[in-house]
Amino acid sequence: MSPPDGKRVIIIGGGATGALLACHLLRDPARAANVTIIEKQPVTALGVAYSTVNPHHVLNVRVSNMSAFPDQPEHFWRWVIANKKDEVEGCESSFCFVPRTIYGAYLAGILAEHGARGRDRLRIVHGEAANLRLLPSGVEVRLGDGTSLSADTCIVATGNEAPAAKYPRSVSPWVDPAAAGVPRDGAVLIVGSGLTMVDYVLSLLRVRHAGPILALSRHGLLPQVHRDVAPTRIDAADVPFGSDVAAVMRWLRGLVERDLAQGRDWRCAFDGLRPYVQEIWRRWPDAAKRRFLRHARAWWDVRRHRMAPEVDRLVRSAMASGQLNVVAGKIITTETDGSAVTASYRRRGTATVETFRAANVVECVGISVNPRDSVNPILRSLLEQGLARPDPIGIGIDIAEDCSIIGRDGKSSPRLLAAGPLTRGRLWEIVSIPDIRVQCPQIAERILRRSFSAAE
Repeated sequence: MSPPDGKRVIIIGGGATGALLACHLLRDPARAANVTIIEKQPVTALGVAYSTVNPHHVLNVRVSNMSAFPDQPEHFWRWVIANKKDEVEGCESSFCFVPRTIYGAYLAGILAEHGARGRDRLRIVHGEAANLRLLPSGVEVRLGDGTSLSADTCIVATGNEAPAAKYPRSVSPWVDPAAAGVPRDGAVLIVGSGLTMVDYVLSLLRVRHAGPILALSRHGLLPQVHRDVAPTRIDAADVPFGSDVAAVMRWLRGLVERDLAQGRDWRCAFDGLRPYVQEIWRRWPDAAKRRFLRHARAWWDVRRHRMAPEVDRLVRSAMASGQLNVVAGKIITTETDGSAVTASYRRRGTATVETFRAANVVECVGISVNPRDSVNPILRSLLEQGLARPDPIGIGIDIAEDCSIIGRDGKSSPRLLAAGPLTRGRLWEIVSIPDIRVQCPQIAERILRRSFSAAE
């Protein structure tokens, strides 16, 4: 069966975002597009986040908020009960945090289901997209092996990208410590104290690492822990859209203080604000966005992106034992003698320089957000040709309201779109499933309703 005009779609990136996009493009068999996913890894739907096999690497979002379909909020919870009940002991309600490997199985399962429902309209190509060019009648993507694929529309959904290593003897936070050759009794220096640091500490604990662990970050803040609380009901009319960063932060603190005075939890206000965060961000001018990133991001991130209760207990236990030390400070210099690296650092608010000798450094400083720093060949191709440009504050790809990618000339192409973390410059909160699952059906609906003329 051939698809309607303009409904052949290539998705570059077969991680969580790519899988969700494909499911929504195939969800209605009567309107389904022909979808080709290009994924360089041998498995699809997992990406970095859900390819882990460590059972301590659980979701950072409760099961009740992880459905692939916003119109079926209990879809994932029902799937867990039906398919993985024996593997999630202690998960008596949807306020629980299952291993990420289970969520990966869920994404892979629903992708296969929707692929079958689409009557052979899903094709998965394992390879790396190396180049893209716009044609008079569509888009052509060339793979690293020279293969070419064509479609009417292409969605770039390459997800997060790790920054280049900065320090000597650095190992990837996404590689198991034993596989990376981290000595079991060696000291480990972790740069960063967010959720990636937490994941790596859990990886060290799983292999019974015996050496000391120093986690060093500018603010030394740990992610807060989730609690089973109800979101505060916030009316859109009460949200100070368009106010500057300081005013929005004061308003949010006021909500928190009011909730605390009423015996509620500070998390209630943060969770109630979630539906409005993207609109707050969109209405800020670029200068305000930069100010937020400079001065408020650390405060926001540790409260907005939290740990599961069971993860918090493991981390606190490692700190109580003295094995893990989390310090607010800054690395001044590093020296290596081949078998270890010695970092000189200064604690926040002091002038004293201390040293820490480590077998390895693990850089958990988040993600590489500036597209100009990317080593991904497809992003480099788009930028070099002028088919894409960084967003005005340099944390993603510049997109229009409908997620069409904006080129160097300031014009957007309806045939070339971006989804997921690449669009953070316009949307900010677009790095976790609860936000991505809202964006994906919106993009799918625009594509399924669109028809093209040869001029486009």
